[in-house]
Amino acid sequence: MADRTFLQWPFFEDRHRDWAAEVEAWAAQHAEALSDEHDADGSVQRLARAMGDAGLLRVPCPADGRLDVRSLCIARDILARHSGLADFAFAMQGLGTGPVTLFGTAAQRERLLPGARAGTNLAAFALSEPEAGSDVAALATTATPDGNGHWRLNGRKTWISNGGIAASYIVFARTGEAPGARGLSAFLVAADAPGLTIAERIDVTAPHPLATLAFEDVRVSVDDLIGKPGEGFKVAMGTLDVFRATVGAAALGFARRAFDMTVERASSRKLFGGALFDQQMSQAAIADSAVDVEASALLVYRAAWLKDSGQPRVTREASMAKLHATEAAQRCADRNVQIHGGLGVTKGHKAEELYREVRALRVYEGASEVQRIVIARAERDSRTSTS
Repeated sequence: MADRTFLQWPFFEDRHRDWAAEVEAWAAQHAEALSDEHDADGSVQRLARAMGDAGLLRVPCPADGRLDVRSLCIARDILARHSGLADFAFAMQGLGTGPVTLFGTAAQRERLLPGARAGTNLAAFALSEPEAGSDVAALATTATPDGNGHWRLNGRKTWISNGGIAASYIVFARTGEAPGARGLSAFLVAADAPGLTIAERIDVTAPHPLATLAFEDVRVSVDDLIGKPGEGFKVAMGTLDVFRATVGAAALGFARRAFDMTVERASSRKLFGGALFDQQMSQAAIADSAVDVEASALLVYRAAWLKDSGQPRVTREASMAKLHATEAAQRCADRNVQIHGGLGVTKGHKAEELYREVRALRVYEGASEVQRIVIARAERDSRTSTS
C-alpha cells in the first residue's frame, strides 16, 4: 500500500482527502478486477461504465463546468497504481470532454457531458496526425465552410485514444484564419458522422484502444464549433494545460506501485544468506526510487494547486511535472524489474506490465523532449520580461 501521508500537505483540503478515500475504495475493489489487457476495448468500456455508476466521473466531467486539477491528479495517481486501463478510462473521459467543459457552449455541454459522466458514451481528443503531433502548428486536416451553415472536414488523425470505441471526438482542423497555429479550430464530431471511418486500429506495447481516423467530407454544423474560428490552438493548449499535470500524476501512480514492489521484493528475497535488501546496491535503488516518487509528487501537486488557485497558465509547471514524473516513473519501473530478476521480465508479471505501461507516458501529450523545450523557453522568456 502506497504511503498516503502526502495528502496532509498544504496543497490539499479535506474534500481532497475524502475524494482520495472514495477513489481508493472503488479502485481496490474494481480497478484490476475489470481490467484485461487482452480485451482493452471491453475493459475501458466496462471501467468507464462502472466509474459512471459509482459517480467518479463527476470529477472529469463536472456538471458545473469547473475542473479541479488536484482531484483529477489524485484520481489518476490512485487508479494508475491499481490499473493502467482504469487510469486510461478515467483520464480519457476528462481529456475527451475537456475542450467542451472549458470552452464549449451550454448546448454543447448538455449534449456531451451527461453521457460521458455516466460512462455510457466514451469521449476522445483527436489532435495528432501522421505528420503532426507535438508540432500542433503543422496540422493538415482541413475544415472548410460549405456555405450552408456547415463545415466539411477532410484529413487523418492518428494515435487517437478511444479511437474506434468513442461516441464523440473533439477534432482540431485547419480553418485558415491565419498561418500556423493561429489558423486552427476545434469541432465536436459524432462518431457516426457520415464520412468518418476508422482507418486502422493500432496495437501498442501496453494495450489501449488506439486508432487512426479518416475524415472524408465529414459534415458538421456551425453549432459544433468549439469557441470561435481560429481559436483551436487556444482550446487545445488550454485543455492540455489542465490535463498535462495529470499525466504526471498517472506516472506517479505507476512509480508508487513499482516502488512498493521493489521494497517488498528486496525485503523478502533471500540472497547469499540474507535478504536482497541487505545488499548496498539494493538499498541505493530503493533510496533513488523513494526520492523519485517524492519529487514527482511535489511537482505534480504544485502544478495542480497553482491551476486550482487561479493562475491562468501553468504551462511551465505542468511541463516540469510531466517531464520529471514520467522520466522518474521509467526509472522506478526499471529498478523494479532489476530487483525482480527473471520474474521482472516474465510476461504477465506486474513488474513487466508496469515497465510497458510507463513507457508511453514519456511520449503522449507532449514528449519529454518537447517538455524540455517548453521549460527552457519559459525560463528564457521570464528573464526577458523582467530585464
